[in-house]
Amino acid sequence: MLSFEVLEKAQEELLNYNGLGISVMEMSHRSADFLNILQTAKETLRNILDVPSNYQILFLQGGGTGQFSAIPLNLMTKGKADYIVTGGWSAKAAKEAEKYGKVNLVLTKLDQYNRIPSQDEWNLSDDAEYVYYCANETVFGVEFPWIPDVKGVPIVCDMSSNFLTRKVDVSKYGVIFAGAQKNVGCAGVTVVIIRDDLLGKAKKECPSVLDFTVQAKQNSMYNTPPCYSIYILSLNMQWLQSEGGVDAMDKRSKDKSSCIYKIIDESDGFYSCPVENSVRSRINIPFRIGGAEGNEGLEKQFLQEAEAKGMISLKGHRSVGGLRVSLYNAMSLQETKLLGELMTDFKEKYGKQ
Repeated sequence: MLSFEVLEKAQEELLNYNGLGISVMEMSHRSADFLNILQTAKETLRNILDVPSNYQILFLQGGGTGQFSAIPLNLMTKGKADYIVTGGWSAKAAKEAEKYGKVNLVLTKLDQYNRIPSQDEWNLSDDAEYVYYCANETVFGVEFPWIPDVKGVPIVCDMSSNFLTRKVDVSKYGVIFAGAQKNVGCAGVTVVIIRDDLLGKAKKECPSVLDFTVQAKQNSMYNTPPCYSIYILSLNMQWLQSEGGVDAMDKRSKDKSSCIYKIIDESDGFYSCPVENSVRSRINIPFRIGGAEGNEGLEKQFLQEAEAKGMISLKGHRSVGGLRVSLYNAMSLQETKLLGELMTDFKEKYGKQ
């Protein structure tokens, strides 16, 4: 979801950006006008997140999935890394990294991705070059409420779905990456924030387009960048800043998720969320209707009634079924409450069947 203000601004400038008579989609990526868009996006993001000066901000392609390969190709120089698997996305990242070196799975395979074991159950390596985790697993609704303590080993974090939803101490991380299409903008660009001392270590077989050092030296323009996606990102960063930055988004995320979880928890089992309370995501809330296993008939009916009210994309991921609410930054508390009203009314109608 994008804010109305961002979409309206993009619409206004679609055919004629800044009086040039052309769209950003038609603009040379080497032009001064696009370089200004790129620099504004970078500076606004650095300011919003308070990114230290010894970190590079890159705008790359390939999505978060592309980074599953780029991370080990750039950082696994001696051939070993720790992966904390708490859901489908971190599992895919670990599997991809196995192509390039030894992957140590920090956790014993979980029966269900509905919790994060305490760190005294973790098996961290003594010689890992980095520790990888996914801050928020969109499919299963598990979110890390803390930064792992890994004794100084560089932390690599996939923040694709909760990036810019809360304050982050960037200095605690070696690499942060996030696909834009959740909270940052539209699909097509991936943000990578990397500490300077981790540059210059890429494997010789690393493709130049995935090499962080090459991209940093070329200002994210080793090849033609996703210009329009970076433009939308820039507009979105300016909107986010005008809304109060990540502090405001953090409060909004807590208020929105609390609204939905309260309805689930007070539904006498009509709605159920499988995730342990301490690691429930503020961003993606999976739930079932009619018991823990779900009643497919009721869930289908709920989706139909939601769509009739203009509420879409509430179907759960195909791998787990059920329903899923996604509360990205542009979703307002007022809009979230409308969903809450539907959930309450739906329980009143069907809860006694």
